[in-house]
Amino acid sequence: MRVVSISVNGLEQAVEKGFFDWLAKQDADVVCVQDHRMRAYEVEDKNLIPEGYEAYFIDGEKNEHGGVGIYTRHFPKAIMYGFANEQADREGRFLQADFDKVSVASVLAPCALGREEELIGEDDLTVLDHKDEFMEAFGLHMQKTLRKRRQFIFCANLQTAHHVTDASPLYHKHDFSGFLPHERAWLDRLFDEMGCVDAFREVNKQSNQYTWWPEQAGGGRRSAGIRVDYQLLTPGIRKTILDGWIDDSTRFSDHAPVIMDYDIDIGF
Repeated sequence: MRVVSISVNGLEQAVEKGFFDWLAKQDADVVCVQDHRMRAYEVEDKNLIPEGYEAYFIDGEKNEHGGVGIYTRHFPKAIMYGFANEQADREGRFLQADFDKVSVASVLAPCALGREEELIGEDDLTVLDHKDEFMEAFGLHMQKTLRKRRQFIFCANLQTAHHVTDASPLYHKHDFSGFLPHERAWLDRLFDEMGCVDAFREVNKQSNQYTWWPEQAGGGRRSAGIRVDYQLLTPGIRKTILDGWIDDSTRFSDHAPVIMDYDIDIGF
């Protein structure tokens, strides 16, 4: 089974820039997209479904940002829209497809990549506070999930890098959201205490493996990057990982796709 995760920063714009042309060459079974920035019904109305796939999407209350979706070649047994968190579900941040042997979810954390003093939102609530609230709620959901016997793959743009090797030196200063100490500590708990698996790091331990770059990065995709996009696994399928990579040659989004191959039969 091949799973692709990509934060598209606007699905319609990504398709115009070649997303579907790229996808047609990937032979993916499941494709999780984040930040599609449109109403769910528009995906079908505007024919934004690649040939051979079924599409399931959830939108946010503001369609200028947010929303996640799943394209799949295989009909799921069930679809779960949201994870029973009022704020996150209203913003369209979680969608899960249940197959026979595994569930695959598309997840989007609130965007807060920047210096703390710049992240000021409405009603005196900082964007960073919003992100922290989501991470706390999603962490509780992950705790419950990891207790289940069922196996899961969470394709997630978490807007946060874990280790120094996951971020260029630009982000190593502690005032940059996306690499703050408390954000990294949250990932410590997720991986070290809860036992969640970072699938990409199971096959690639190298530094400079980034999935997002600021638009103003002067050195292109070899500098100023950060790895904020993940495929998170329940421990029971760690040994099914066959291969994985980040395709930083793509240009249809400022994020790069994360592609993972698993020894899992998704069919019934």
